[in-house]
Amino acid sequence: MADLYDLLGVSTDATPDEIKRAYRKLARELHPDTNPDPAATERFKEINRAYETLSDPERRQRYDMFGDQPGGQAGFDPFGGSGLGDIFDAFFGGGGGNPFGGRRGPSGPPRGADLEVALDLEFTEAVFGASHELTVRVPVTCATCGGSGARPGTAPTTCDQCGGTGQVRRVRQSILGQMVTAGPCTRCQGQGELIGDPCGDCRGDGRRTEERTLTVDVPAGVDTGTTLRLAGRGAAGARGGPNGDLYVHLRVAPHKRFERAGYDLVEELHIPMTQAALGALIQYETLDGTEDLVVPAGTQSGRVFRLRGRGVPHVNDRGRGDLLVRVAVDTPTALGSEEEELLRRLALLRGDDVAPEEKGFLSKIRSAFK
Repeated sequence: MADLYDLLGVSTDATPDEIKRAYRKLARELHPDTNPDPAATERFKEINRAYETLSDPERRQRYDMFGDQPGGQAGFDPFGGSGLGDIFDAFFGGGGGNPFGGRRGPSGPPRGADLEVALDLEFTEAVFGASHELTVRVPVTCATCGGSGARPGTAPTTCDQCGGTGQVRRVRQSILGQMVTAGPCTRCQGQGELIGDPCGDCRGDGRRTEERTLTVDVPAGVDTGTTLRLAGRGAAGARGGPNGDLYVHLRVAPHKRFERAGYDLVEELHIPMTQAALGALIQYETLDGTEDLVVPAGTQSGRVFRLRGRGVPHVNDRGRGDLLVRVAVDTPTALGSEEEELLRRLALLRGDDVAPEEKGFLSKIRSAFK
Protein backbone atom coordinates (compact mmCIF):
# COMPACT_ATOMS: atom_id res chain seq x y z
CA MET A 1 0.00 0.00 0.00
CA ALA A 2 1.39 3.43 -1.01
CA ASP A 3 2.79 5.70 1.66
CA LEU A 4 0.32 8.50 2.43
CA TYR A 5 3.02 11.16 2.52
CA ASP A 6 4.27 10.03 -0.90
CA LEU A 7 0.73 10.20 -2.30
CA LEU A 8 0.53 13.88 -1.38
CA GLY A 9 4.17 14.56 -2.26
CA VAL A 10 5.13 15.92 1.19
CA SER A 11 7.73 14.98 3.77
CA THR A 12 6.93 13.17 7.00
CA ASP A 13 7.51 16.39 8.99
CA ALA A 14 5.22 18.51 6.80
CA THR A 15 3.09 21.07 8.60
CA PRO A 16 -0.75 20.97 8.42
CA ASP A 17 -0.66 23.95 6.03
CA GLU A 18 1.83 22.20 3.73
CA ILE A 19 -0.34 19.07 3.68
CA LYS A 20 -3.44 21.11 2.89
CA ARG A 21 -1.74 23.04 0.07
CA ALA A 22 -0.40 19.83 -1.46
CA TYR A 23 -3.82 18.22 -1.31
CA ARG A 24 -5.59 21.18 -2.91
CA LYS A 25 -3.07 21.31 -5.75
CA LEU A 26 -3.48 17.61 -6.52
CA ALA A 27 -7.28 17.76 -6.13
CA ARG A 28 -7.52 20.45 -8.79
CA GLU A 29 -5.40 18.38 -11.19
CA LEU A 30 -7.15 15.05 -10.60
CA HIS A 31 -10.76 16.09 -9.98
CA PRO A 32 -13.15 14.07 -12.24
CA ASP A 33 -14.71 17.27 -13.60
CA THR A 34 -11.38 18.48 -14.96
CA ASN A 35 -9.60 15.18 -15.62
CA PRO A 36 -11.78 12.38 -17.07
CA ASP A 37 -8.93 9.83 -17.11
CA PRO A 38 -10.02 6.76 -15.02
CA ALA A 39 -6.50 6.54 -13.58
CA ALA A 40 -6.84 10.14 -12.38
CA THR A 41 -10.14 9.26 -10.68
CA GLU A 42 -8.48 6.42 -8.75
CA ARG A 43 -5.60 8.71 -7.78
CA PHE A 44 -8.13 11.34 -6.66
CA LYS A 45 -9.67 8.78 -4.28
CA GLU A 46 -6.21 7.89 -2.93
CA ILE A 47 -5.21 11.47 -2.17
CA ASN A 48 -8.54 12.02 -0.43
CA ARG A 49 -7.82 9.01 1.78
CA ALA A 50 -4.33 10.30 2.46
CA TYR A 51 -5.59 13.77 3.34
CA GLU A 52 -8.30 12.43 5.66
CA THR A 53 -5.63 10.60 7.67
CA LEU A 54 -2.81 13.15 7.66
CA SER A 55 -5.04 16.16 8.40
CA ASP A 56 -6.33 14.56 11.60
CA PRO A 57 -3.65 14.83 14.35
CA GLU A 58 -4.74 11.63 16.12
CA ARG A 59 -4.97 9.54 12.97
CA ARG A 60 -1.69 10.96 11.70
CA GLN A 61 0.05 10.05 14.95
CA ARG A 62 -1.25 6.47 14.78
CA TYR A 63 -0.22 6.24 11.13
CA ASP A 64 3.29 7.50 11.94
CA MET A 65 3.62 4.86 14.65
CA PHE A 66 1.98 1.84 13.03
CA GLY A 67 1.35 2.60 9.37
CA ASP A 68 -1.75 1.41 7.51
CA GLN A 69 -3.28 -1.72 9.03
CA PRO A 70 -5.80 -4.05 7.29
CA GLY A 71 -9.38 -3.01 7.73
CA GLY A 72 -8.54 0.67 7.86
CA GLN A 73 -7.42 0.73 11.52
CA ALA A 74 -4.05 2.41 11.75
CA GLY A 75 -2.34 0.71 14.65
CA PHE A 76 -3.50 -0.81 17.94
CA ASP A 77 -6.30 0.96 19.78
CA PRO A 78 -6.91 -0.26 23.37
CA PHE A 79 -10.46 1.14 23.19
CA GLY A 80 -11.60 -1.14 20.36
CA GLY A 81 -11.01 1.27 17.49
CA SER A 82 -13.29 4.03 18.78
CA GLY A 83 -10.62 6.04 20.57
CA LEU A 84 -10.65 7.72 23.98
CA GLY A 85 -12.10 10.91 22.52
CA ASP A 86 -15.19 9.04 21.31
CA ILE A 87 -15.83 7.70 24.82
CA PHE A 88 -15.94 11.24 26.19
CA ASP A 89 -18.12 12.31 23.24
CA ALA A 90 -20.65 9.64 24.18
CA PHE A 91 -20.93 10.92 27.77
CA PHE A 92 -20.55 14.68 27.32
CA GLY A 93 -21.61 15.31 23.68
CA GLY A 94 -18.39 17.10 22.89
CA GLY A 95 -17.36 17.68 19.28
CA GLY A 96 -14.26 15.51 19.61
CA GLY A 97 -12.88 17.12 22.78
CA ASN A 98 -11.63 15.27 25.85
CA PRO A 99 -10.04 16.29 29.17
CA PHE A 100 -6.57 15.35 27.90
CA GLY A 101 -6.61 18.02 25.22
CA GLY A 102 -6.85 15.69 22.19
CA ARG A 103 -9.03 16.86 19.32
CA ARG A 104 -9.99 15.73 15.89
CA GLY A 105 -8.82 17.72 12.91
CA PRO A 106 -10.85 18.31 9.74
CA SER A 107 -11.26 15.49 7.26
CA GLY A 108 -10.72 17.78 4.28
CA PRO A 109 -13.03 20.03 2.30
CA PRO A 110 -16.68 19.01 2.64
CA ARG A 111 -18.12 16.52 0.18
CA GLY A 112 -20.64 17.83 -2.31
CA ALA A 113 -24.33 17.04 -2.05
CA ASP A 114 -25.95 14.02 -3.66
CA LEU A 115 -28.42 14.88 -6.42
CA GLU A 116 -31.52 13.10 -7.74
CA VAL A 117 -33.09 13.15 -11.21
CA ALA A 118 -35.76 11.15 -13.03
CA LEU A 119 -35.26 9.47 -16.41
CA ASP A 120 -38.16 8.27 -18.60
CA LEU A 121 -37.63 5.12 -20.67
CA GLU A 122 -39.55 3.32 -23.38
CA PHE A 123 -40.61 -0.24 -22.50
CA THR A 124 -38.12 -1.87 -24.88
CA GLU A 125 -35.28 0.33 -23.57
CA ALA A 126 -35.93 -0.98 -20.07
CA VAL A 127 -36.01 -4.57 -21.32
CA PHE A 128 -32.90 -4.53 -23.50
CA GLY A 129 -30.94 -1.60 -21.97
CA ALA A 130 -30.01 1.69 -23.58
CA SER A 131 -27.70 4.68 -23.38
CA HIS A 132 -29.37 7.99 -22.62
CA GLU A 133 -28.06 11.52 -22.52
CA LEU A 134 -29.24 13.38 -19.46
CA THR A 135 -28.88 17.13 -18.95
CA VAL A 136 -28.73 18.30 -15.34
CA ARG A 137 -27.94 21.55 -13.59
CA VAL A 138 -25.22 20.78 -11.09
CA PRO A 139 -22.64 22.71 -9.02
CA VAL A 140 -19.24 22.14 -10.64
CA THR A 141 -15.73 23.23 -9.74
CA CYS A 142 -15.18 26.85 -10.74
CA ALA A 143 -12.82 26.85 -13.72
CA THR A 144 -11.64 30.39 -12.98
CA CYS A 145 -10.20 29.74 -9.53
CA GLY A 146 -9.80 25.96 -9.77
CA GLY A 147 -12.10 25.50 -6.78
CA SER A 148 -10.03 27.53 -4.30
CA GLY A 149 -12.59 30.33 -4.10
CA ALA A 150 -9.85 32.96 -4.35
CA ARG A 151 -9.40 35.38 -7.22
CA PRO A 152 -6.70 34.15 -9.67
CA GLY A 153 -3.30 35.33 -8.55
CA THR A 154 -4.29 35.22 -4.89
CA ALA A 155 -4.63 32.39 -2.40
CA PRO A 156 -6.72 31.66 0.69
CA THR A 157 -5.11 32.48 4.01
CA THR A 158 -5.09 30.37 7.15
CA CYS A 159 -7.86 31.29 9.55
CA ASP A 160 -6.33 33.17 12.49
CA GLN A 161 -9.05 32.02 14.87
CA CYS A 162 -8.72 28.24 14.46
CA GLY A 163 -5.18 28.10 13.05
CA GLY A 164 -6.36 26.29 9.93
CA THR A 165 -7.98 23.34 11.71
CA GLY A 166 -11.56 24.43 11.09
CA GLN A 167 -12.35 23.82 14.77
CA VAL A 168 -12.01 25.80 17.96
CA ARG A 169 -11.65 24.39 21.44
CA ARG A 170 -13.67 25.65 24.36
CA VAL A 171 -12.88 25.00 28.03
CA ARG A 172 -15.68 24.63 30.54
CA GLN A 173 -15.92 23.54 34.12
CA SER A 174 -18.01 20.55 35.19
CA ILE A 175 -18.43 18.45 38.29
CA LEU A 176 -15.65 16.24 36.94
CA GLY A 177 -13.29 19.13 36.46
CA GLN A 178 -12.13 21.01 33.42
CA MET A 179 -13.62 19.78 30.13
CA VAL A 180 -12.47 20.69 26.64
CA THR A 181 -14.89 20.55 23.71
CA ALA A 182 -14.39 21.36 20.05
CA GLY A 183 -16.76 22.78 17.46
CA PRO A 184 -16.68 24.33 13.99
CA CYS A 185 -14.93 27.65 13.74
CA THR A 186 -17.51 30.40 13.24
CA ARG A 187 -15.04 32.72 11.50
CA CYS A 188 -14.20 30.37 8.60
CA GLN A 189 -17.32 28.13 8.87
CA GLY A 190 -15.11 25.14 9.54
CA GLN A 191 -13.05 25.56 6.36
CA GLY A 192 -9.81 26.48 8.09
CA GLU A 193 -9.18 29.19 5.50
CA LEU A 194 -10.31 32.72 4.79
CA ILE A 195 -10.87 34.18 1.34
CA GLY A 196 -9.60 37.74 1.41
CA ASP A 197 -10.14 38.38 -2.30
CA PRO A 198 -12.97 36.14 -3.55
CA CYS A 199 -13.15 34.86 -7.11
CA GLY A 200 -15.50 37.07 -9.12
CA ASP A 201 -17.14 34.14 -10.88
CA CYS A 202 -18.01 31.91 -7.91
CA ARG A 203 -17.96 34.58 -5.14
CA GLY A 204 -15.56 32.56 -3.03
CA ASP A 205 -17.49 29.29 -2.99
CA GLY A 206 -15.23 27.50 -5.47
CA ARG A 207 -18.26 26.25 -7.43
CA ARG A 208 -20.61 27.39 -10.15
CA THR A 209 -23.93 25.90 -11.18
CA GLU A 210 -23.89 24.83 -14.81
CA GLU A 211 -25.73 22.53 -17.18
CA ARG A 212 -23.91 19.28 -17.78
CA THR A 213 -24.86 16.53 -20.22
CA LEU A 214 -24.12 13.03 -18.96
CA THR A 215 -24.40 9.66 -20.67
CA VAL A 216 -26.39 7.21 -18.56
CA ASP A 217 -25.90 3.53 -19.41
CA VAL A 218 -29.14 1.80 -18.48
CA PRO A 219 -28.65 -1.97 -17.95
CA ALA A 220 -31.08 -4.46 -19.43
CA GLY A 221 -33.95 -5.62 -17.22
CA VAL A 222 -34.61 -2.46 -15.19
CA ASP A 223 -38.12 -1.39 -14.24
CA THR A 224 -39.99 1.58 -12.81
CA GLY A 225 -38.54 2.29 -9.37
CA THR A 226 -35.02 1.18 -10.24
CA THR A 227 -32.40 3.72 -9.14
CA LEU A 228 -28.99 4.01 -10.75
CA ARG A 229 -26.10 5.52 -8.77
CA LEU A 230 -23.52 7.52 -10.71
CA ALA A 231 -20.62 7.85 -8.28
CA GLY A 232 -18.93 11.24 -8.25
CA ARG A 233 -21.40 12.85 -10.68
CA GLY A 234 -23.28 14.86 -8.08
CA ALA A 235 -22.54 18.35 -6.81
CA ALA A 236 -18.92 19.41 -6.44
CA GLY A 237 -17.78 20.05 -2.89
CA ALA A 238 -17.09 23.62 -1.80
CA ARG A 239 -13.50 24.81 -2.27
CA GLY A 240 -12.16 21.66 -3.91
CA GLY A 241 -14.11 19.10 -1.91
CA PRO A 242 -15.00 15.76 -3.54
CA ASN A 243 -18.17 15.35 -5.57
CA GLY A 244 -21.36 13.82 -4.28
CA ASP A 245 -23.23 11.14 -6.23
CA LEU A 246 -26.05 11.40 -8.76
CA TYR A 247 -29.06 9.10 -8.28
CA VAL A 248 -31.13 8.47 -11.42
CA HIS A 249 -34.68 7.21 -10.74
CA LEU A 250 -36.16 5.32 -13.70
CA ARG A 251 -39.74 5.52 -14.97
CA VAL A 252 -40.79 3.04 -17.67
CA ALA A 253 -43.65 3.69 -20.08
CA PRO A 254 -46.25 0.89 -20.50
CA HIS A 255 -46.26 -1.31 -23.62
CA LYS A 256 -49.31 -1.45 -25.89
CA ARG A 257 -49.34 -5.27 -25.84
CA PHE A 258 -47.22 -6.71 -23.06
CA GLU A 259 -47.46 -6.44 -19.31
CA ARG A 260 -44.56 -7.22 -17.03
CA ALA A 261 -44.71 -9.73 -14.16
CA GLY A 262 -41.27 -9.69 -12.59
CA TYR A 263 -38.96 -10.89 -15.35
CA ASP A 264 -41.82 -12.48 -17.33
CA LEU A 265 -43.90 -10.80 -20.03
CA VAL A 266 -47.62 -11.52 -20.32
CA GLU A 267 -50.06 -10.93 -23.20
CA GLU A 268 -53.65 -11.94 -23.77
CA LEU A 269 -53.94 -13.19 -27.35
CA HIS A 270 -57.41 -13.16 -28.93
CA ILE A 271 -58.04 -15.89 -31.52
CA PRO A 272 -61.22 -16.79 -33.40
CA MET A 273 -63.27 -19.82 -32.48
CA THR A 274 -62.27 -21.59 -35.69
CA GLN A 275 -58.56 -21.43 -34.88
CA ALA A 276 -59.19 -22.61 -31.33
CA ALA A 277 -61.29 -25.52 -32.54
CA LEU A 278 -59.24 -26.62 -35.53
CA GLY A 279 -55.76 -25.49 -34.47
CA ALA A 280 -53.50 -22.98 -36.19
CA LEU A 281 -49.93 -21.88 -36.80
CA ILE A 282 -49.76 -18.19 -35.89
CA GLN A 283 -46.96 -15.78 -36.81
CA TYR A 284 -46.52 -14.26 -33.37
CA GLU A 285 -44.58 -11.03 -32.88
CA THR A 286 -42.33 -11.00 -29.79
CA LEU A 287 -39.93 -8.28 -28.66
CA ASP A 288 -37.17 -10.31 -30.33
CA GLY A 289 -38.96 -10.75 -33.67
CA THR A 290 -41.55 -13.02 -35.29
CA GLU A 291 -41.87 -16.62 -34.10
CA ASP A 292 -44.19 -19.56 -34.86
CA LEU A 293 -46.85 -20.12 -32.21
CA VAL A 294 -48.58 -23.50 -32.56
CA VAL A 295 -52.17 -23.47 -31.30
CA PRO A 296 -53.38 -27.09 -30.98
CA ALA A 297 -56.89 -28.05 -32.01
CA GLY A 298 -59.37 -27.79 -29.17
CA THR A 299 -57.56 -24.92 -27.38
CA GLN A 300 -59.72 -23.34 -24.67
CA SER A 301 -59.82 -19.78 -23.38
CA GLY A 302 -57.34 -19.24 -20.57
CA ARG A 303 -54.73 -21.67 -21.86
CA VAL A 304 -51.20 -20.28 -21.46
CA PHE A 305 -48.37 -20.88 -23.90
CA ARG A 306 -44.87 -20.29 -22.54
CA LEU A 307 -42.14 -19.00 -24.84
CA ARG A 308 -39.01 -19.60 -22.79
CA GLY A 309 -36.30 -16.98 -22.73
CA ARG A 310 -38.39 -14.35 -24.49
CA GLY A 311 -39.04 -12.28 -21.39
CA VAL A 312 -36.98 -9.67 -19.56
CA PRO A 313 -33.22 -10.16 -18.96
CA HIS A 314 -32.15 -10.48 -15.34
CA VAL A 315 -30.46 -7.28 -14.18
CA ASN A 316 -26.68 -7.75 -13.90
CA ASP A 317 -27.08 -11.50 -14.29
CA ARG A 318 -27.48 -14.18 -16.93
CA GLY A 319 -30.77 -15.53 -18.18
CA ARG A 320 -34.15 -14.10 -19.09
CA GLY A 321 -37.72 -14.56 -18.03
CA ASP A 322 -40.39 -16.10 -20.24
CA LEU A 323 -43.15 -14.75 -22.45
CA LEU A 324 -46.57 -16.05 -21.35
CA VAL A 325 -49.28 -15.97 -24.01
CA ARG A 326 -52.76 -16.38 -22.52
CA VAL A 327 -55.38 -17.34 -25.12
CA ALA A 328 -58.84 -15.73 -25.25
CA VAL A 329 -61.23 -17.40 -27.70
CA ASP A 330 -63.56 -14.91 -29.39
CA THR A 331 -67.14 -15.91 -30.17
CA PRO A 332 -68.22 -14.70 -33.62
CA THR A 333 -70.88 -12.00 -33.79
CA ALA A 334 -72.94 -10.38 -36.55
CA LEU A 335 -73.12 -13.65 -38.50
CA GLY A 336 -74.06 -13.69 -42.14
CA SER A 337 -76.77 -16.06 -43.29
CA GLU A 338 -74.30 -18.59 -44.69
CA GLU A 339 -72.17 -18.49 -41.52
CA GLU A 340 -75.24 -19.01 -39.37
CA GLU A 341 -76.35 -21.93 -41.54
CA LEU A 342 -72.93 -23.60 -41.20
CA LEU A 343 -72.95 -23.20 -37.43
CA ARG A 344 -76.45 -24.65 -37.19
CA ARG A 345 -75.34 -27.63 -39.23
CA LEU A 346 -72.37 -28.05 -36.89
CA ALA A 347 -74.65 -27.85 -33.85
CA LEU A 348 -76.93 -30.44 -35.40
CA LEU A 349 -74.02 -32.78 -36.04
CA ARG A 350 -72.78 -32.35 -32.46
CA GLY A 351 -76.21 -32.67 -30.96
CA ASP A 352 -75.98 -29.22 -29.35
CA ASP A 353 -79.22 -27.46 -28.41
CA VAL A 354 -79.28 -23.95 -29.88
CA ALA A 355 -81.87 -21.22 -30.21
CA PRO A 356 -84.47 -21.81 -32.92
CA GLU A 357 -84.14 -19.98 -36.19
CA GLU A 358 -87.39 -17.99 -35.81
CA LYS A 359 -86.66 -14.30 -35.94
CA GLY A 360 -89.22 -13.46 -33.28
CA PHE A 361 -87.56 -15.71 -30.77
CA LEU A 362 -84.09 -14.30 -31.50
CA SER A 363 -85.46 -10.76 -31.17
CA LYS A 364 -86.80 -11.57 -27.72
CA ILE A 365 -83.44 -12.94 -26.64
CA ARG A 366 -81.63 -9.84 -27.92
CA SER A 367 -84.07 -7.45 -26.23
CA ALA A 368 -83.63 -9.24 -22.93
CA PHE A 369 -79.95 -8.45 -22.90
CA LYS A 370 -80.23 -4.80 -23.96
